[in-house]
Amino acid sequence: MMKNILVLAGGGDNDEAVFATALAAAQPFHAHLEFLHVQIGPGEAAAWEPHAEFLRGPAIRETIQRLRTEAVMRTASAKSHFEQFCDVHKIVVSDQPLGTAVSANWREEIGDAERRLMFSARHHDLVVLGRRTGLNGLPPDLIERILLGCGRPLLIAPPQPPRLLVGTVMVCWKETPEAARALAAAMPLLVNADRVVLAGAEERDASLAAGLADLSRQLAWHGIHAEVDFLSSVAGPVRKVLLTAAQSHNADLLVMGAYGHSRTRQIVFGGLRNQFLKRLRSRFC
Repeated sequence: MMKNILVLAGGGDNDEAVFATALAAAQPFHAHLEFLHVQIGPGEAAAWEPHAEFLRGPAIRETIQRLRTEAVMRTASAKSHFEQFCDVHKIVVSDQPLGTAVSANWREEIGDAERRLMFSARHHDLVVLGRRTGLNGLPPDLIERILLGCGRPLLIAPPQPPRLLVGTVMVCWKETPEAARALAAAMPLLVNADRVVLAGAEERDASLAAGLADLSRQLAWHGIHAEVDFLSSVAGPVRKVLLTAAQSHNADLLVMGAYGHSRTRQIVFGGLRNQFLKRLRSRFC
C-alpha cells in the first residue's frame, strides 16, 4: 500500500499536471502527499546553463544574479501552486497522517538540489515528478538519475492532468529482475485498476509467451484479472510495438522496469525512454 508520496514541485507550468497525477495516485489509499521544492543555488544552475563556460567578467555576475532571481521566483510560484491546489481540491494540510483522507504538507529546502531530492525520494513509497520542459537549474537527465539512484518507484506525470490513473494499466513485461521489481512496486495500483494488460514483445525470448500466461495466472491470486497481449516484434522495433499497443489499449498508466549500465541510463527494453516519456500518458517505473 502506498501511504507516503513525494511530489516534486518545480514552480513551472507542469506543476498542475504533476500535482493532479499525485492526487490520483493518493486517493485510493488516503495517502499523504509531501510536496518538496528545492531552491537551486546559482552555482548549481550555472552548470546546466548553455555556454556558461565561456562567460567572463561582468557577464558572469549578471548570469549568477539572473539565476538567483529565477530560483527565488520558482520557489514563490511552487508554493503558490501548492496552496492553490490544496484549496481547490479541499486537501487538508497537515504534518500528521489522517488515515481517512488525502493529506498534504509543504517542504522547502535550499541548495544541493540533486542530493536533497535523492535523499527524500528514498524515504517515500512513491515519487511523482514531471518531465523537464526547459532550463530549470537541474540536470536534463534528472528523471533517469532519480529513477536509477533512489530505489523507489517513480510516477512520471503526463503533460496534461490525467483524466484517470488506474483505468487501464498496461504492464510492459520482460523476463528480467527489473520488470519484476516494477510489477511488485505497482501492485497496489494494479489491484485498484479497472483493467490490467500484460504486454510483452517477442524479441528473441522463446519463454515470453509462457511467462505472460503464468504471470496472468499468478496475478489472479491477488484478484487481478489481467489480459495478455503477446506482441510480435516482426511489426517493427520493440519500442514502436509497445507504444502502438499502449495506444491501442488506451492505457492510462504504463508500468515498466528500469536498468542502468556503464555508459547509458535507460528505461528497459533498450531505448524506450524518449519515446514513452514524450508520447504516453502516465508512467510508473
